[in-house]
Amino acid sequence: MKQELAETSAIRALAWLATDDELLGVFLGSSGASPDDLHRGVADPAFLASVLDFILMDDAWVMDCAIALGMKPEQIWEVRQGLPGGDLPHWT
Repeated sequence: MKQELAETSAIRALAWLATDDELLGVFLGSSGASPDDLHRGVADPAFLASVLDFILMDDAWVMDCAIALGMKPEQIWEVRQGLPGGDLPHWT
């Protein structure tokens, strides 16, 4: 997946995350990001990668995000692979 398309999809995933106050709170707490970081992060492929890394931690989040974005769940992983660090081996 080309990085530009991956970034666009990741921005959509961030928008989905931002609609769920509880899950967004978990993301902010676990990542140390602030609400201001979310706005700046839209232009940062590494930040967008961290959003997808977070979503990929839980199958239910992947499913919910994929449904909201009109994707298959495995496409969330494909988007992640198109962002910085996505070509690293997945050990799990």
